[in-house]
Amino acid sequence: MIAVVKVAGQQFKVEKDQTLYVPQLEGKAGDKLNLEVLLAEADGKLSAGADVKTKVKAEILGQVKGETVIAYKQKRRKGFHKKKGHRTAYTKIKVTSIA
Repeated sequence: MIAVVKVAGQQFKVEKDQTLYVPQLEGKAGDKLNLEVLLAEADGKLSAGADVKTKVKAEILGQVKGETVIAYKQKRRKGFHKKKGHRTAYTKIKVTSIA
């Protein structure tokens, strides 16, 4: 069974027992989530919109940070340069059931 869920304004295609990284969500490791289902497929039948009766449950595994992204600017021959970096915060979740 496959479902498309909406998490923090983004869509993810999920299956049971799948682990994925989503934009940071409130909660601690071990908290349970009910995800909004946009589309579901079971036994070759597709349901979308108001027809979706599927519920997707997930569990938060932890809060993590992504890779460092460096923004570097320089103007040639002027001695001007600035370097700034950031790491995006993600939440690691595991889909526990699709029913």
